[in-house]
Amino acid sequence: MSTTTYDYDYLVFGGGSGGIASGKRAASYGKKVAIVERARLGGTCVNVGCVPKKIMWMAASISETLNHDAAQYGFAVPKTKVDWPALKKKRDSYIVKLNNIYAGGLDRTGCDTYTGDATLVDAHTVSIKMNDGSEKTLTAENILIAVGGRPSMPPGEGVAEHSITSDGFFELEDIPAVVVVVGAGYIAVELAGVLNALGAKTHLVVRKAKALREFDPDISDSLDAEMQKQGITIHRNTSGVAKIELDSKSGKKNLTLVNGEIIYGADTVLMAAGRVPNTESLNLDKVGVTTGKKGYITVDEYQSTSSPSIFALGDVCGTVELTPMAIAAGRRLADRLFDGQADAKVSYEHVPTVVFSHPTIGTIGLTEPKAIAKYGEENIKVYKSKFSNLFYGIFDMESDDKPKTFMKLITAGANETVVGVHIIGMGADEMLQGFGVAVKMGATKADFDSCIAIHPTASEELVTMGTWGTSAKATGAKVSPLMGAPSVEPELK
Repeated sequence: MSTTTYDYDYLVFGGGSGGIASGKRAASYGKKVAIVERARLGGTCVNVGCVPKKIMWMAASISETLNHDAAQYGFAVPKTKVDWPALKKKRDSYIVKLNNIYAGGLDRTGCDTYTGDATLVDAHTVSIKMNDGSEKTLTAENILIAVGGRPSMPPGEGVAEHSITSDGFFELEDIPAVVVVVGAGYIAVELAGVLNALGAKTHLVVRKAKALREFDPDISDSLDAEMQKQGITIHRNTSGVAKIELDSKSGKKNLTLVNGEIIYGADTVLMAAGRVPNTESLNLDKVGVTTGKKGYITVDEYQSTSSPSIFALGDVCGTVELTPMAIAAGRRLADRLFDGQADAKVSYEHVPTVVFSHPTIGTIGLTEPKAIAKYGEENIKVYKSKFSNLFYGIFDMESDDKPKTFMKLITAGANETVVGVHIIGMGADEMLQGFGVAVKMGATKADFDSCIAIHPTASEELVTMGTWGTSAKATGAKVSPLMGAPSVEPELK
């Protein structure tokens, strides 16, 4: 047992969701905890990510309702435009409120906070350059690195000078008339959808054939079709941006793409071409912490690095870069380090996620190509459904022109275990969570069918696909719900 005395039991680099969750959990076990954060508490998610993005997505959805949908239901609503400065002011005020809530939560749990940049001196010592200009040295028995990541800026003549990142999106004082979004990931399609719905003429530049190539092909194809219907101009197989030039007379930006295509007259160019971890200034190599591709910290399944006293989680590891994943990993790490739960860890398999595109996407588990690669095509059975949500039933337009919902179940094995659920369409974001629980518990197609449909809803399609009730009579449940079996009874004290 070590007799060394440290200033803290647990020192956390990064006041984002994962770091704060881990620090507070450790404090709940009576440990002395410090959080070091260079900027505002809450990290990417709260300040320039999930939360303000969702606010903008909701504003865009309201715009779609007022300007497109309301008239179909008999409401004589004049065309309207968002008051962007007013929306930005309210959004930013809400974020400040959340920053203060995080600060209050840390105070109540007894965590100390330091505002500044932290650097590792050795495996137990940290040097902090405080934002007020002073310097402080602290020691800790255990150190967690949860400093997150930031948007990367791709190379190219004039690219850095004449474009913004997703962080810069939240600094825009008004909506640009013409915007070019560069990228093929979820951030790119989300922000392109928001800007388009709020009235900007929107271009989406992708390096290859389409956006969201890592998603199930049916989902990415469906989104591609819907984005085009909504008026987004998609530039394909461009290999990226070669240069951006500023027209000094008009103040507009002209983009030359690597494939030779030119986009003229952009007010704003938004680069959403990837992210990198904030690890380069931490002195990781000096303290024996191994990093991999792009500077991501290498960890095992317990969030341990190659240095026994240093741990890492969240976006700095590059595994599953989602806020709830970092929160769960942080709490389980604290359980293991400070509550004697030696096997405490999180699973990075079957992680549900949502893309706040227009329309939304919800997905968990394997895509069809990955399921085939893992289990063999002969062991895979796929169920699909494509339809127009009842919301669009009375719309005065041709059926083919109505927005579509697409759902897909991927099952594996003779028992048809559900290994993938993929949804795009209205409400996908809110319906996936419950089905995610089912997939995590090993539900089969028969288990899905055993749950009576809620009618009329879109989600009922997921429990009625195929010829209902004819799949293999196999269950993944501890107590079978099949063939009219009674409900599970709790184990009482």
